[in-house]
Amino acid sequence: MRIALDAMGGDFAPEATIKGAILATQKLNEDDIILLIGQEDVIKSQLAENGYTGSQIQVVHASQVIEMGEHPTKALTQKTDSSIAIGYGLLKAQKADAFCSAGNTGAMLVGAMFSVKAVEGVLRPSIASLVPKLSGGIGIMLDVGANAECKPEVLEQFGEIGSIYAHYVLEIENPKVGLMNLGEEEGKGTVVTQAAYQRLKANTSINFIGNIEGRDLFNDKADVIVCDGYTGNIILKLSESLYDILESKNIKDPFFDKFNYEAVGGSPILGINGNAVIGHGVSTPRAICNMVLHAQHMATSRISERFKKNYSE
Repeated sequence: MRIALDAMGGDFAPEATIKGAILATQKLNEDDIILLIGQEDVIKSQLAENGYTGSQIQVVHASQVIEMGEHPTKALTQKTDSSIAIGYGLLKAQKADAFCSAGNTGAMLVGAMFSVKAVEGVLRPSIASLVPKLSGGIGIMLDVGANAECKPEVLEQFGEIGSIYAHYVLEIENPKVGLMNLGEEEGKGTVVTQAAYQRLKANTSINFIGNIEGRDLFNDKADVIVCDGYTGNIILKLSESLYDILESKNIKDPFFDKFNYEAVGGSPILGINGNAVIGHGVSTPRAICNMVLHAQHMATSRISERFKKNYSE
């Protein structure tokens, strides 16, 4: 397996990215390869400084870098030799099984849409986030930022996409799908969520259990949590802040440790022709390592092919 990793993306790149890649090689299979994309002389110098002499990391040169504050579409158009553009090129050409970056989130989304593109039949690819459960399990919430506003049919499809991911990646046999809303009753919510409820209810391909509220996020009521990107991003950032607050008060708890972004590593882009994971801009070596492992798990489960099969039938 070949996992492409943007060496230049992130606030602490390339140092943190390269250290994270080295950490990942210690946990990947022996025949797995990390393709570190970026300025070759810088990457090789950093690898030498860290004493890396293995064969699981290969360097792919990219002369340009898309900075965090650049306009995504403009940057990808003008910087065709950037690490993000090269990464998606490798993914599209099937020279990489997955692509990861902690760089410009917008550029990662635009690159996905204009390079590998959405799976035919997918209305809107989404960014998903893993949700820790008090019981010890893991759920998935989508969307968490790619689509601030969604039509009912898009929310319905998020339920389908999330169910496929939960089944094949999280290994949940019959994932329960819940629609995030301001009340459990069927008639609650906006015009959009009310219409989405009816579509989800009528969809026989998913196990829809109805509306859920914010207090149900971490219990086992739903394995797949459906919401628009505006709502999902607020929930995600609030959840991350809980870890920071407890950490600042020196309160330690194994459950809340799972809220640390480093533990997950990144958020997958679901519904595209390939496996792509977006990391946090402030990713540490541990976060980079876990992002690579997340991408490996996605590729191993052949989740992208599962989406293609589902929407081609």
